[in-house]
Amino acid sequence: MAYVKSPMNYIGNKYRIMGQIQRWFPRRIGTMIDLFCGGCDVALNTDAGYILANDINYHVIQIFQTFKEQGCARTLDRIDATIERWGLSKTDRDAYLRFRDHYNQTKDPLDLYVLMCFSFNYQFRFNAAHEYNNPFGANRSSFNEVMRGNLLRMFERLDRIEFSALDFTEVDVSGLGAGDFLYADPPYLLTCGSYNDGKRGFKGWSESDDEALFGLLDRIDRQGARFAFSNVSHHKGKRNDRLLAWKTERGYHMHTIDFNYDNCNYHANNRENVTREILVTNY
Repeated sequence: MAYVKSPMNYIGNKYRIMGQIQRWFPRRIGTMIDLFCGGCDVALNTDAGYILANDINYHVIQIFQTFKEQGCARTLDRIDATIERWGLSKTDRDAYLRFRDHYNQTKDPLDLYVLMCFSFNYQFRFNAAHEYNNPFGANRSSFNEVMRGNLLRMFERLDRIEFSALDFTEVDVSGLGAGDFLYADPPYLLTCGSYNDGKRGFKGWSESDDEALFGLLDRIDRQGARFAFSNVSHHKGKRNDRLLAWKTERGYHMHTIDFNYDNCNYHANNRENVTREILVTNY
């Protein structure tokens, strides 16, 4: 299966390492839950009888739900019409700011997607009032042909995915059993993601969240289902001792993933500071 890139540039996306992590995924999956789906790169590129993609960021989930409701042709027509109507381009900062003000009043999901396409680094950023506040992507960001192509390829796989916008502790995993699979890619305590701090209008991530997730994964294991859990074991000279202890206590397996965290602005030259991306599995 050729990999499809999400039409969103979501922080922490797994597109570049899809082959590495899916090497360890089960070959046959009944129900699959992508617990922290983000831009849905993993859900879009996994074969399963049923897929639930969940994320607490309901803005992103609403975009995917709107994509499904509108369909490919209507979505693209709406995007093109919105860009023309508001005069959006790589160079017109004022048009971008006017459109951003418009979105923050209407909160239309497709408008948010278009806004993201012209924003700095194509990122989703919100203040505590859930107002989109990412600056203009001058001379760089636009809804270009690459993004259009990603969107078209996404629609070929979108119908088989259902979406929810819940805290991970609220997702119903009681029905998972033999032949089912859960993938967890939560915020990482050790890395530089701004979504960890709780200052972006959503719940932050803490050690207690890690503990709750460990408990949920243990439950999945007891139910006879399989899981894969992305995280880092080391970062900037720090070691994720609790995660490593939990993995060892439970007898789970740890696989090393080759990934470069240049976007986190760390440029370590010695082995002690190397970031080690890992995938923990119970099989």
